[in-house]
Amino acid sequence: MKVLGEGDREYAGRYRLLAMLGEGGMGRVYLAMAPDGRPAALKRIHPAFSHDQGFRERFRREVATSRQVSGAFTAAVMDADTEAEQQWLASVYVAGPSLQDAIDTAGPLPPTAVRHLAAGLVSALADIHRAGLVHRDLKPSNVLLASDGPRVIDFGIARAVEGSSELTSTGSVVGSAGFTSPEQAEGRSLTTASDIFSLGTLLVMAATGKSPYAGNTTPQTLYNVVHGEPDLSKVPPELMAIIGPCLARDPAQRPTPDQLRGLIGSLPPTNNPWPERVQQEIRRCEDDVDAVLAGSDLRKSRSGLVVALAALIMVAALGVTALIGVTRPEAGTATTVAAQAPDPIPTTEAATGPLAPTSLRKLDPCKLVSGLKTAGSTEFDECRFDVSEDVSATLQLGARVSSSSRAAGQTAGLTTLVRGPEDGDCTVAGVLPQMPTNGIELRVSRYGDDKPAKDYKPCQLGRKYLGEAVKAARKGGGTWAEQYRTLAEVDPCLLISRQQAQDVFGQTPSVESDYLRECTYSGGGEAAVSIDITGDPAESSSDDVEKIEVGGKDVYQRPSSTGSASCTVEWAEAPVTGEDSDYYAQVVEVSYRGRYDDEDTTAEQACDRARKLSDAVMEGLPTS
Repeated sequence: MKVLGEGDREYAGRYRLLAMLGEGGMGRVYLAMAPDGRPAALKRIHPAFSHDQGFRERFRREVATSRQVSGAFTAAVMDADTEAEQQWLASVYVAGPSLQDAIDTAGPLPPTAVRHLAAGLVSALADIHRAGLVHRDLKPSNVLLASDGPRVIDFGIARAVEGSSELTSTGSVVGSAGFTSPEQAEGRSLTTASDIFSLGTLLVMAATGKSPYAGNTTPQTLYNVVHGEPDLSKVPPELMAIIGPCLARDPAQRPTPDQLRGLIGSLPPTNNPWPERVQQEIRRCEDDVDAVLAGSDLRKSRSGLVVALAALIMVAALGVTALIGVTRPEAGTATTVAAQAPDPIPTTEAATGPLAPTSLRKLDPCKLVSGLKTAGSTEFDECRFDVSEDVSATLQLGARVSSSSRAAGQTAGLTTLVRGPEDGDCTVAGVLPQMPTNGIELRVSRYGDDKPAKDYKPCQLGRKYLGEAVKAARKGGGTWAEQYRTLAEVDPCLLISRQQAQDVFGQTPSVESDYLRECTYSGGGEAAVSIDITGDPAESSSDDVEKIEVGGKDVYQRPSSTGSASCTVEWAEAPVTGEDSDYYAQVVEVSYRGRYDDEDTTAEQACDRARKLSDAVMEGLPTS
């Protein structure tokens, strides 16, 4: 939780924003105060999407969907403005860990707590189904544990039961592997019974710490769901009468919520059904929220605070929930973390694996597709190949996934999104597990006026070459040549220390890693640090570029030509080889811009801050 200072606090409608809880690809989540003094979780959409009418319409639809659901065990919508320049949605704030976090922290729940959990979830599903909806993504991270019982959140991919062709249209996104029903995994039509199956898998997870269908890979898990038998060997016997019927392969054989209430039976009265370790987490969350509402500064009173729970609620506001969740931060995702000091700790790079950001930075994309001639590239993350005389294929690592893409199963084990074909082009992307808003992207393009060959199928080509690239990346082949390796493997989010950032921003900024080699620092103003192979700024002929010196290096400063409070500083950190070596270089760029409503900061001051950040970046860069 990043508590906002008095000067940074704003309003969304009548809701006062008190602290930033997290950030996803399309918006920020805040702890807000409602007009009546209640805490709320408020998601405000980024201004960049205000002109996207398709996105605005999806937002209106998802808000309308969320408003249909109410009940004691769901997080109700409090208010929304779908017509504002920055659309927003406020939901009831739930203070408590997710079921996933609770199990990670305290281990599996005892049988009595699982029965209380089941009773609350059954009531929540009854409310959801009564509204004519199927949740479709009931999983441990979408259940919050409050002191008086569970709350089901995230109706962002719920769809109406009637007219359910939307549920299973070609390429629709299924729920989460290990907690999805067999019919959903196979793309068949769904009924409310699908949620009952997911409930059964979730209760097994709560009782044992593991999905009954868990495999070593996502494809294996989905195969187990469709064809395998659940592993119930560690489920306490007293819970089998509840869980077993939920996991019937035939949807018609699964119990209804009312029937499940009978199977659960009467429960002993309690003010808090959870184990003491979970209760401690709930109390901490409640105390933190109370302190913020009362005006306390948690930065002075508590260290290491992470309250991302309300962010989970707000994912429901977006129609592309499967791609942009603001959930419990996972390594490598585009989530908000604090800059570290004095030497940045690589919290965004904690996870390992061949498709983790650290691993992908080691790979030269031009070496990941065999059998095609490289047509050239001027970027670290992108390479273009010649497929034929009039067709090219462009591979990009860590590309931002387009919200207009449709899901299309899996390619080489990655959830696949497709955009096109349109005008002879098609873009296919495999979503990265640790960067769910980004992927490995393969774009097939055709040029020329001649009619394409009858057998030209760009999306099929895209999937073919994407599969090759993902398999090559998993093997770790195709690493950078020595000349590029030093800079290519740098994480720009680890270059500026906490103290250096505070000297520029006047506070510790939030840090977001949107791409493999681009990092955004936000704290009053906004700065960006990027590393790429691009035109050497020394070769620029622009009149507004000024050659200066920072940290003993020649750098090139470019203030905004419009008079706004923004400025860019860039320099060639290392050369390149090849026929374009006279023009291109390995370039570092640092930019700073004031807030859009900041009338006090001048372009000259923005340049001063950009230079200070550039000096800090130079100190953090590795030496060749």
